[in-house]
Amino acid sequence: MTNVEVTHFRTILRESQRESPNGAQSREVLATDTSPDELDRIQSSSERDYAIGSLEREAARMREVQNAIHRLDEGSFGVCASCEEKLHPKRLAALPWARFCIACQEAEDRTRQDRGNDGEMSLSEAE
Repeated sequence: MTNVEVTHFRTILRESQRESPNGAQSREVLATDTSPDELDRIQSSSERDYAIGSLEREAARMREVQNAIHRLDEGSFGVCASCEEKLHPKRLAALPWARFCIACQEAEDRTRQDRGNDGEMSLSEAE
């Protein structure tokens, strides 16, 4: 990967970090609201569950962005973490934090799906 490409992707990844929503604002929804009305409690609980899911997804994406920046620093950015083939430029343009080529990502997704909810983590989840 050329220095220009590295600089380009570093800029994109840093911008992605800056665009991350403020966690403090997102966490306001997590506050427990005690209401005597059952429907209000159910709606509040549903909104809280949605907010928790959003926070978890955003935190996971920020970890992926951080890991991509680390790969840029160490020189392994743009190489599949599984098969070690170069990632297609279109894949990096769409997901600059991608760790796997499409074939390896599909295999990883199938493995997670097959495993279901048994609580085990794959290698990529553990990092």
